[in-house]
Formats: sequence, structure tokens, C-alpha cells
Amino acid sequence: MKVKNKVIVVTGGGNGIGRELVLSLLRRGSRVAAMDINEDALNQTKELAGPENRERLSLHLIDIGNKNLIDKLPGQITDAHGSVDGIINNAGIVQPFVKINDLDLSVIERLCHVNFFGALYMIKAFLPHLLERPSAHIVNVASMGGFIPIPGQSVYGATKAAMKLLTEGLNSELTDTNVDVSIVFPGAIRTNIMSNSGLEMPEADPEQEKKFNPMDPGKAADIIIDAMEKGKERIFVGKDSKMLNILYRLSPGFASRMIAKNMKSLLPS
Repeated sequence: MKVKNKVIVVTGGGNGIGRELVLSLLRRGSRVAAMDINEDALNQTKELAGPENRERLSLHLIDIGNKNLIDKLPGQITDAHGSVDGIINNAGIVQPFVKINDLDLSVIERLCHVNFFGALYMIKAFLPHLLERPSAHIVNVASMGGFIPIPGQSVYGATKAAMKLLTEGLNSELTDTNVDVSIVFPGAIRTNIMSNSGLEMPEADPEQEKKFNPMDPGKAADIIIDAMEKGKERIFVGKDSKMLNILYRLSPGFASRMIAKNMKSLLPS
């Protein structure tokens, strides 16, 4: 589905990849409904969009984990833009870099609500409307942690693995419809996801950080939208994501041990 003149909803549109998705869609001629829990961040996205694009942008301050509010969104966005042609479930948070045994249950529940149930609420709310469009698209943003275990991010990874299988199942169910479905696996991206999750990034060896070589979020957003327009079902963003996917499929044990070794310095001893 080409995004020009289409109405696309983006969750987590106030920061990182979400903000860049909003800006890239506007540059390509879309109408965009940007959602976020942070009002200041949404307003910054609006400023960055520029006056020439603001008529095609609506802002929606909302907690993605609040089903009652999500259920009202399709009507609100249709009132603002006339229709809805696609949703990009990008909003997500990470956990503190600690082992499951040390992770508070309240944190676990919040991860599940934001990363999994938030996307599920969006799909349930918008899918009936998308099925009525000539063509439509659902994009769910997961993570490398959704297909390979990352110590210290095990529950985060579990929520993204759930997103992966939900997307693949949804894709199978919608095969004979007008709605395309994509799952995105970003690698290391230069975003503020730690601070936006209310966390401080643990100190790491500077030399080790260089190995990750995070991608600019603007480039990541363009890769996602390009793949979306081509109808790709699985979108790997970054060489690290592509290579780890191959390695994990070839040798899950070796790939898991390698990741554990490289992430060891981030975990409390």
C-alpha cells in the first residue's frame, strides 16, 4: 500500500522511531494521527513537522494500555481525517537490565500492558475499519529480543515474541482480505527508549558500545515505510538484526551464548 494520501496512525509518535515515522509519512504525503503518552514530546513532533504539514497531522495524548480510551480512537481519528488506512504499533518500553528473579511484578505487568496488550487493543479497535478500506496495512514493531534471548531483557523480549506470533497469526487470518500485515525487528537504534521507559542506562565499556553502532532512527523509519509500501511481511532493520536472525536460525545455542557474553557487563553481578 502506497502511503501517499493515506491516513496512518502511529503509536509512540513523540520520540525515537515513532517520531521519525510520523515525519517521514508526512513528507511522503500521508495524513498522520500521532499518539503518545507524553504531551511535550507530541508537541515537539508537531513543531518538527513544520507549518506546511500540520494540517495533515493530528495529536492524540493517550495511554496505550487503556483499552477504554483506545476503543474511542477510531471515531476520533475518522472525524479528524475522514478514514483510517493503516496503523503502526510502534509504542514500547524496556525493562531495567536485571534478571527475572530481581524484576518487580509491577514492572512485568506494565511491560505486558504497553508492549503487548497496547498493540492488541489497537488491532481490535481498528481492524473492523481497516477491513472496509480498499487497501490497508497493520505494522507491528517488535525487536531482535523477540526472536533471540537477551539476558536482562527477558520479559521485554517475551512481550516482543508475543507480538511476533500475534502478527504472524493475524497475517495468516487476513490472507484473503485487503489488509496487509508486517512485523518489524529493529536492531540497535539510536533512541531514548531507556529514559522514555523511566530508566537509567547502566554503564558499559565504551569500546563495547562502539560494536553496537546504533542506526539513526530516521533511517530506520524510512526502511520500515519503504518495506511497508512493498508489502513485506518481515522487516529486519539493521545489519545486526539481519545477521542475528540468520545465526539464531542456524545455531540457537551458539547465538544465545554469544549474546549473553556480550551483554554480561550490563547486568548486575
